[in-house]
Amino acid sequence: MDHRFRYDVNLSILFTELDVTSRAAAAKAAGFSAVEFWWPFGAAVPKDSDVDAFVRSVREEGVRLIGLNFFAGDMPGGDRGVLSNPARSTEFRENIEVAVEIADQLGCRAFNALYGNRIDGVPVEQQDEVARENLAIAAKAASRIGATILIEPLSGAPAYPLKTAAEALAVIQRVRKEGGVDNVALLGDLYHLAVNGDDPARVIDDYIKQIGHVQIADAPGRNEPGTGGLDFRDLFDRLAENGYGGYIGLEYKPSGASADSFDWLPRDLRA
Repeated sequence: MDHRFRYDVNLSILFTELDVTSRAAAAKAAGFSAVEFWWPFGAAVPKDSDVDAFVRSVREEGVRLIGLNFFAGDMPGGDRGVLSNPARSTEFRENIEVAVEIADQLGCRAFNALYGNRIDGVPVEQQDEVARENLAIAAKAASRIGATILIEPLSGAPAYPLKTAAEALAVIQRVRKEGGVDNVALLGDLYHLAVNGDDPARVIDDYIKQIGHVQIADAPGRNEPGTGGLDFRDLFDRLAENGYGGYIGLEYKPSGASADSFDWLPRDLRA
């Protein structure tokens, strides 16, 4: 692939056969020097001992934490964020402080804020207003450490309202304007965009200045590059030509063992 990019491994979807605190070591053994995680705890505010163990597992391996999700609820149970849920605002805001502290310790400068599924019985306008308020609060907290809040279109979740780049950018623009913040950007997950009918190439060409981070998986299937139909050579060329200088997060489900899923990326390009 393209030597101009830096890559990180999402350790909430790769190496999941290992305990969370063992995954940074596995990524390093595979040749990577950077990682990212979804929220790696079961609660919005985990025990201090669990936080310390997580931080230590990343720091002791000498890898950099590139991205961290805020608490998103019960992901295996179908939740895709809590920040637009009026009943869970306090929970989300408490999580912000924990996440910022972890990021500050590990040099992480990007937070993925999953918007949340639509809630029956709660006016859409109320959900969106709560989301705007919470995203502005998150952005102001993140700005203390020079970090950016990322908004992501998702596939595979029918009740999730942000499915295209345009829908996510509408939220970003509203938060910037009404929340008085500028550190909010698009998470360009090329897999989700493609599955939802967006053209990833066009998103890159049209919105590159709004993209704060890129993640990849092949489509269909969400496995490693080369297992589906996306033209990663073209997509990476477009990222380079449009001036993208950030990391590319490997957020795919390995078709076999995690350690065997990196053959598409030569070892000398991983670190």
